[in-house]
Amino acid sequence: MPRIKTLIMGAAGRDFHNFNCVFREDERYEVVCFTATQIPDIDGRRYPAELAGALYPQGIPIHDEHELPELIARHGIEEVVFSYSDVPHEVVMHKAALVNACGADFRMLGGRLTELKSSKPVISVCASRTGCGKSQTTRRVIEILRAAGKKVVSVRHPMPYGDLAAQKVQRFAAVEDLAKHKCTIEEMEEYEPHIAMGGVIYAGVDYEAILRQAELEADIVLWDGGNNDTPFYKPDLHIVVVDPHRPGHELSYYPGETNLHKADVIVINKIETAEPQSVAEVRANCRMINPDAIIIDGASPIQVEDPDVIRGRRVLVVEDGPTLTHGEMAYGAGMVAAERFGAADAVDPRPWAVGTIEATFQKYPDIGTLLPAMGYGDQQVKDLEETINACDCEAVIIGTPIDLRRIVTIKHPSTRVFYDLQEIGRPTLVEALKSFI
Repeated sequence: MPRIKTLIMGAAGRDFHNFNCVFREDERYEVVCFTATQIPDIDGRRYPAELAGALYPQGIPIHDEHELPELIARHGIEEVVFSYSDVPHEVVMHKAALVNACGADFRMLGGRLTELKSSKPVISVCASRTGCGKSQTTRRVIEILRAAGKKVVSVRHPMPYGDLAAQKVQRFAAVEDLAKHKCTIEEMEEYEPHIAMGGVIYAGVDYEAILRQAELEADIVLWDGGNNDTPFYKPDLHIVVVDPHRPGHELSYYPGETNLHKADVIVINKIETAEPQSVAEVRANCRMINPDAIIIDGASPIQVEDPDVIRGRRVLVVEDGPTLTHGEMAYGAGMVAAERFGAADAVDPRPWAVGTIEATFQKYPDIGTLLPAMGYGDQQVKDLEETINACDCEAVIIGTPIDLRRIVTIKHPSTRVFYDLQEIGRPTLVEALKSFI
């Protein structure tokens, strides 16, 4: 029988995992190529032969998603597998319509084929959108489990932006490991908080190999999800964070709504800064979709390193990059700090944006007067530093999960914003985790 010619649409993460789990050793399929979007500089590479397996001795090329119709026609693609996250439902169906119009089938894989089973208990922390506050929820879960004497090893949703073969399995236990693995700013923002807590976090490309190594040093494996993707490991407890600053998004983004359906625990975060009617809308939507889930009310109050840097000054607000770009958040913790501590004005960085930062504003024009801390490569980090230092401001507010000053030199006075999860009332995460502690 001829093999089914297959194309996997991705963004350097879920696509590789789906390939590894479903297609790598299945002779019924020929994965002709991947396409890439969302993340810069992913296309033009190859999924390497040493990861692709015996059926793919030359590896598999990665193309820009804009080439999709041409690739389907050129290679006679019969099946397209959609394999990336944080996408509006309407956009997913536009992709499906295009694929079907080109004559190919459109497929979306579920957890039955893609959630790996662990020999250790697995707790997953995912979200309905990028920027819901999943990271501080993850840290809170780790604190509770550690206080009960459990050894927790975290595994992060993939961000393989470098040498894919070298990134097969990555282990981070010290700040030096970030340099060892040549991490981007986006990777550091996710890994460094775990290291700062004295923990171990894994990431990479081959999540079967990662899981088997993580199991060797864990009592409990914690899946630290990315974007609004579903877990790669079959969870024994599935925690999902939703955001009342974007009411309705929990029902209208893929696969965030899938997470909501699957959730054992739902955390409504940022209640302290959201409109009451928005909180009520999100709560009603959660109850409608998943009436059996435990719902926990949460807040992420900010703390500022030095509020005096902000008061009365014209400030440049630097926020987490993915939260502003494909997360579509209108503001983050940095802007909350600017308003709360009396900044005179938030300076628009766009007149001073250079290179890849200017290109980011062109691609995401709704970002507005905030600066996304983009850093997917050395050039982008240089462009970010140049943009910050050229900006006509009196101070810089750093709203990113890591101290950006460790990566770039900031000439203006600056201060950093911190935030942690606090549960409001009951039930609490301690109660939700009782069967594990």
